[in-house]
Amino acid sequence: MIDFVVAPLEYGFMVRALIGSVLVGVMCPLLGAYVVTRNLAFMGDALAHAVLPGMVLGFIVGINPAIAAVPTGVSVAVLVRIVSRRAGLSADTSIGILFAAMFALGLVMLATSPTIGVDMEDLLLGQILAISPTDIYVSLGITIVVILGLFALHHWLLFASFDPVGSQVVGARANFVDYVLLVMLALVIVIGIQAAGIVLVMAMLVTPAATAYVLVRRFVSMMMAAAAIGTAAAVTGLYISYHFNLPAGPAMTLVASGIFVLVVSFRRKAPV
Repeated sequence: MIDFVVAPLEYGFMVRALIGSVLVGVMCPLLGAYVVTRNLAFMGDALAHAVLPGMVLGFIVGINPAIAAVPTGVSVAVLVRIVSRRAGLSADTSIGILFAAMFALGLVMLATSPTIGVDMEDLLLGQILAISPTDIYVSLGITIVVILGLFALHHWLLFASFDPVGSQVVGARANFVDYVLLVMLALVIVIGIQAAGIVLVMAMLVTPAATAYVLVRRFVSMMMAAAAIGTAAAVTGLYISYHFNLPAGPAMTLVASGIFVLVVSFRRKAPV
């Protein structure tokens, strides 16, 4: 058992992957708590797909794709609110339009840039074993920014999440907080894509947070439990992928989903 845990850490790439997994396991579920309580799952999925053009552009110009994806994700998050308000459309409709357009643009850029040595499967499913030191620094920087943002805006984020009508009455400040939440969500998705990929990052956002929601009722406790569950799922999935030669993103997703199934199966039903 000790060899199962320690032996992979003899390799530098595995140490970097472990650090990246912990960052993903903590940050995705922390924001996932807001995604679950505010029904933003579709937004998370849309942002994960919409950053593809930024990542491809990063490969084209020769800069780190995680860095290139940050402004793309932030821009799309802000555009969703702007399009929704200006066009008088529902948020879901605006998300759907931008999600489809940006993902299609990314695919066209990928198809018309034959010099890019990137496997589409790695983008869709993640490749955390190939994470670089620069990726670690970018992820760590984003993690610090997001944690500081969550701490500074905790009161307003709770207010907007559990009393959306009241927050709308307040006006400008609540709208600003909504924008900040979307921006932080975009930043965290950039971290998650490196581990779980575009397709599966939603699982790391939603599944640990949903599991914590089943277990606890206080929101802060839910965030802490979600981060613990997400970290356990990410690290366990990483080791499974290493020892059994499986893709890391799907392995993490299956572990997180397995924890959710176990919690739901063995949790006592509330009395009617």
